[in-house]
Amino acid sequence: MILLLIGPPGAGKGTQALRLANQYGIAHISTGDMFRDISKNPQTALEKEVKEIMTRGDLIPDDVTIGLVEERIKRPDCEKGFILDGFPRTVPQAEVLDKMLENVHKPLDYVFLFEVDDEALVERKAGRLFAPQSKRVYHKTYNPPKEPGKCDETGENLIQRDDDKPEATRHRLSVYQKQTAPVIAYYDETKRITRLDGMGSMDEVFTSLCEEIDK
Repeated sequence: MILLLIGPPGAGKGTQALRLANQYGIAHISTGDMFRDISKNPQTALEKEVKEIMTRGDLIPDDVTIGLVEERIKRPDCEKGFILDGFPRTVPQAEVLDKMLENVHKPLDYVFLFEVDDEALVERKAGRLFAPQSKRVYHKTYNPPKEPGKCDETGENLIQRDDDKPEATRHRLSVYQKQTAPVIAYYDETKRITRLDGMGSMDEVFTSLCEEIDK
């Protein structure tokens, strides 16, 4: 089973992808996590470029993203399927993904679109906290850690990522509307999109996802 989650930054794609991966025993592929891992301690010119691009809130160039994803889906943990979170973000990426999957004889089963309000997203992301080691995501209001400022799983200090700050979020939403939204039209043409209300609670959204998949 191959799933694709689409939606603006802060829509909850990462949180739901992790839950779906556990529920159905398939791999979670987050391009955001892949690039964040690269940018933690940039050494090469490319790594430094990735970090600068992410800090601005802009998209990573297609050729860099495509190469990383193509390598990732060939790993053994993707044999039973995978969830794509954050890719494709442009129509050319979507076209390349279709070709990739065609080459390995694996169809794209579901494309889920998270529909949310922009200003609610800015507020939601401003309260997000991230655990760099465990990659768990918390929220000061909606999903607080048991101990303030600490990850439930590892005890590490939680941080606010630069791309979760309001000014970066508004910029990323603008980028999303210009470059990523056309991907929705691309999948709409072949009637592959299932729209979901992303403004519900985490449990409500997760239940909706599972109900659609279990049909």
